[in-house]
Amino acid sequence: MAIIINLDVMLAKRKMQSQELADKIGITTTNLSILKTGKAKAIRFSTLEAICKVLDCQPADILAYHPD
Repeated sequence: MAIIINLDVMLAKRKMQSQELADKIGITTTNLSILKTGKAKAIRFSTLEAICKVLDCQPADILAYHPD
């Protein structure tokens, strides 16, 4: 996949567990896991905004494009 999800990196930088992030943004840990592993087909802008707000980051800190 050409879109790389760096959510684990940001969680580690913020010393935050996935469960804590899921609770703060209001999604299940299962859905967060799907996003973290790159298996998600889409992400809502509202979810991306909530993640960025909680982790105090920009979307580019979480999402990266690498051509195949």
